[in-house]
Amino acid sequence: MADKAAFHVIVLGPSGGPREDRVTGLLVRSTSTTWSPDSVVAVDAGTLLAGIIRLLAEYMPSKDEQNVLQEGPFAGLQLPCETAEANAAHVFREIIGAVLITHAHLDHISGLAINTPILEAGSGPKPVAALPSVLSAMKNHMFNDVIWPNLSDEDGGAGLLTYQRLVEGGNPRFGRGEARGYVRACNGLLTKCLSVSHGRCKQKYHPESGAHHRVGSAVFASDQLMLPSRAISVDHTEAGAFYSPARSPRLLPANQKDSGLATVESSAFFLRDHSTGNEIIVFGDVEPDSVSLEGHNKLVWDTAAPKIAAGTLRAIFIECSYNDSIDDAYLYGHMCPRHLAAELTILAAKVVDMRDSAAQADKKRKRAGTTIVGDVPPDQVSPKSKRSQSNSSGVNMNINVNCPTQSRNNSIVEKDMPDATLAASARAESFSLPGGPGAAPADDSIPNSSSWADSNPLPLAGLSVYIIHIKEHLTDGPPPGDQILRELRAHGEAASLGCEFFLPDPLQGIWI
Repeated sequence: MADKAAFHVIVLGPSGGPREDRVTGLLVRSTSTTWSPDSVVAVDAGTLLAGIIRLLAEYMPSKDEQNVLQEGPFAGLQLPCETAEANAAHVFREIIGAVLITHAHLDHISGLAINTPILEAGSGPKPVAALPSVLSAMKNHMFNDVIWPNLSDEDGGAGLLTYQRLVEGGNPRFGRGEARGYVRACNGLLTKCLSVSHGRCKQKYHPESGAHHRVGSAVFASDQLMLPSRAISVDHTEAGAFYSPARSPRLLPANQKDSGLATVESSAFFLRDHSTGNEIIVFGDVEPDSVSLEGHNKLVWDTAAPKIAAGTLRAIFIECSYNDSIDDAYLYGHMCPRHLAAELTILAAKVVDMRDSAAQADKKRKRAGTTIVGDVPPDQVSPKSKRSQSNSSGVNMNINVNCPTQSRNNSIVEKDMPDATLAASARAESFSLPGGPGAAPADDSIPNSSSWADSNPLPLAGLSVYIIHIKEHLTDGPPPGDQILRELRAHGEAASLGCEFFLPDPLQGIWI
């Protein structure tokens, strides 16, 4: 499988806590490159050196063997040093070309902070790329000479890190065709970042200055809007065992939806292999749109759907922190199987729409004997051209189906939509997963999967979904990931998604 793969992914940290040595951290490289300088990008760095050392120690050759790893996720890596620790430092300094950060919570950046001082022996500052609000939080509240030394190259720091502020949704000044908006992540890989929601909090930060004002206490409840779990040691159930500052506006009284709560911004990184054009998505912590009421995930699915329809999006790495026994009030900006399956059902409906639109366009092309404008990929047409083309051709490849928020692209007038597209829109009536505690919330924006249940292939066939950020119980009994995986597979089968769900093994590389 490695011979045909475009990506090699190593999940250093598959967990969402509470163990500090297994929290979120992934390494990604293109298979078109060797283990050469700047050939790997790290996505999040809750665990970084500790995870690399653990894996190298597992497979280090004996002294009388050649100094190239023969097994394990780092197979083929040239070992310039004798110990796992020294070789891990070499990987961090030289092989990892950049670090992408989804959001500034400690379980995603603590390894970077602790590990950065060893870069002094490297060959220049290490790029840290993220959305401006994420870098602002790190700059003002981590690398600030108070919580941790300022190791960046800004504001008189030590210069070991350099911040790269990403344009949300991609920078259209870079790339052409399908790669437009992507920027270099490392040798062989490009990236584009979209914003997602990780719950709400009562702290507001200016995205650049870092100045903040308090809308209320960050720890102790001062009014009736505060969820019980926001106060320390109130909820002693398993569901409330993990304290988090994030909470959902859906759980507040109807007249308090605009109560001054600020969105905790997280990210979804599209990673594109420069050689093949194949892609994967790596999510940071994320909550469902049905809970956030903001529609950020919909924009990610709008971008992903044509890539799945074209067969270029190969895998998604996304969190699913709890099993379905969790109540929405205790999700704290995270996912559970019922919500993740509902989100993937929305994605599946968009893929079906893309295929229906393509089939309708193909019929028109055969009838007319000419090429129609709808065949041009949306990212190769200017917004002004899109408006005129959607009226003249009757085809729009970025269809927004039953979502409360408007897409980035111009909406399409119903009378201009082809019959197949109208049918696809009409089928987004209602969707519910199997009843009981794991039932999906009633949501008119979730499509009815029965319309594609008998299709071949199913809409997400060929897509691998890897589950990360699982909250560990640290109790006797089966690992929590086992139940989460069972529930996801049951929901996926009930919704006729066609994708496969996996729990990544930190001791094995993933070839995609």
